[in-house]
Amino acid sequence: MSDIIQLLPDSVANQIAAGEVIQRPASVIKELVENSVDAGADTIKVLVTDAGRTSIQVIDNGKGMSETDARLSFERHATSKIRQASDLFALHTMGFRGEALASIAAVAQVELKTRTADDELGTHITISGSKVMAQEPVSCPIGSNFSVNNIFFNVPARRKFLKSNSTELNNILAAFERIVLVYPQINFTFHSNGVEMFNLRKGSLRQRIVDVFGKKLNHDILPVNVETTVCNISGFVGKPEAARKKCSHQYFFVNGRYMKHPYFHKAVLTAFDRLIPMGEQVPYFIYFDVNPEDIDVNIHPTKTEIKFENEQTIWQILMAAVKDSLGRFNDVPSIDFDTEGRPDIPVFDPSVGGTSAPKLDFNPEYNPFKETSAGSVPSNRRTVPDSWETLYEGVSGGEEQSLFMPDVAQPEPEGTIISGGGSVIDEKSPAHYQYKGKYIMTAVKSGLMVIDQYRAHVRILYERYLSQINGKGCSSQQILFPEMIQFSPSETVIIDKISNEIANIGFDLASLGGGSYSINGIPAGLEDVDYVKLLKNIVDDFIETGIGPTEGINSALALQLAKSAAIPYGQVLDNAEMESIVNELFTCSNVNYTPDGKPVIGMLKQHDIDNLFC
Repeated sequence: MSDIIQLLPDSVANQIAAGEVIQRPASVIKELVENSVDAGADTIKVLVTDAGRTSIQVIDNGKGMSETDARLSFERHATSKIRQASDLFALHTMGFRGEALASIAAVAQVELKTRTADDELGTHITISGSKVMAQEPVSCPIGSNFSVNNIFFNVPARRKFLKSNSTELNNILAAFERIVLVYPQINFTFHSNGVEMFNLRKGSLRQRIVDVFGKKLNHDILPVNVETTVCNISGFVGKPEAARKKCSHQYFFVNGRYMKHPYFHKAVLTAFDRLIPMGEQVPYFIYFDVNPEDIDVNIHPTKTEIKFENEQTIWQILMAAVKDSLGRFNDVPSIDFDTEGRPDIPVFDPSVGGTSAPKLDFNPEYNPFKETSAGSVPSNRRTVPDSWETLYEGVSGGEEQSLFMPDVAQPEPEGTIISGGGSVIDEKSPAHYQYKGKYIMTAVKSGLMVIDQYRAHVRILYERYLSQINGKGCSSQQILFPEMIQFSPSETVIIDKISNEIANIGFDLASLGGGSYSINGIPAGLEDVDYVKLLKNIVDDFIETGIGPTEGINSALALQLAKSAAIPYGQVLDNAEMESIVNELFTCSNVNYTPDGKPVIGMLKQHDIDNLFC
């Protein structure tokens, strides 16, 4: 029997290994920028074209590389970060595997220009699919300039499964933000298709957070700082009023490295127990400074999963630090004593002469229940007898009740309710009962039907808005005073993607540059809705769920509109309003569930009711 096991060629092995390290253009940005940070650069520029599909360029002013190092850096497991296995537990750099450049070169066309301070000329290397195409001296500034073109050109299956440009750009921005939040002492710039999206100057950590996510966040975060023998924790955590249902900015960093840690996330939420509504999230930017020997970052090639030796202890420290921050900085409501620029309102001073209290003239003999002269009584007004008690003479208790609560005859039940599927539900009662401002209860033949009034209205409005959006039938209501709204660069990408759909539902947005927009018009019928928050929720929903086809976008927009405009829990409804909701609900295509799958109707069967009294 012939031998069938053989070694794979280096080019094939590199492509296989690259599948774990380089998953999308954002992975290239992460690896190259982290290398620039490790090289000691204080200015890093990132330029992408077509969300990284066409080209990615990272320029830094770090130490650069010699001719030999430049050539060797593209070999697998070639690194300057570690020398032996024990170095894995004393890491102070972002990279250490020696796989990033080799993986990038295996699936893209790469050009590198680099020079050290000791060399007069730099090195220019061109690599395509792990093959060195050219190497020559070149005149270039100190530092490194990586240009990655046509990513996955030799792996068409991977290139075909890349998402849309807006989705890939959003992933790139997310990876970029995770790095710039760790190094506020480094200048960063980011350009997409020639348009500058970030220009971050060196400064404090708080200023860097504000520059990335907007000025509003500056008023919503509290400092966290604690030092122990186990670890040091610093950063910022959001105030309870900054809680949001989706897309809160939540970041953990350990020794300058971004990580995901659900266990520590629970510690932060535990500190906010009973301070924020159930299901909402608060922003936080938590930085751990831990002895490198007490953590293991060598778990996954993306290095976002990290194990801690003293995990439970750090959990307790983190929760206590967040609680302490909330107690010290947010235990009482803040009072604004800033009076600069406010109008000068005069205060009455009784010691100043020339003023007197106003006089009030009245007739102490006036009685509205007594007849007045005929000339002073309008002809269309009834005269009132001298004694109003005579109006109620001879009225018994039952008659008095009927006076204030007239007995209106209710019509006999008639008609049937037909579900969206076409099946007969039951004959229903013409009178409904609202329970605790949340449920509509109505009697039917088979028992008692309970309807969630908010979810029912969401289903009704969702189908109405979706029909209008698909039919381009939404009208816009111009507002007298335009509202200003600020989006971060990653949110701006989403706004540009769904701008047509937003216009179709009635929003009139005008870009003012720098992520600022003016809301000049809103969908008709949403005048009483917080449309600034509504727009934020729409964008957050797309960031969380991703961009889909037009039908998916229209459906998500209609759902957000319906949730914002639906009657809230606690609103008292009269019988006519409840009747309208019930009737409209059973004309919908799906009466049992909301568009996001939550139940709308519950049935309490008659025999179950009878069993309660057995």
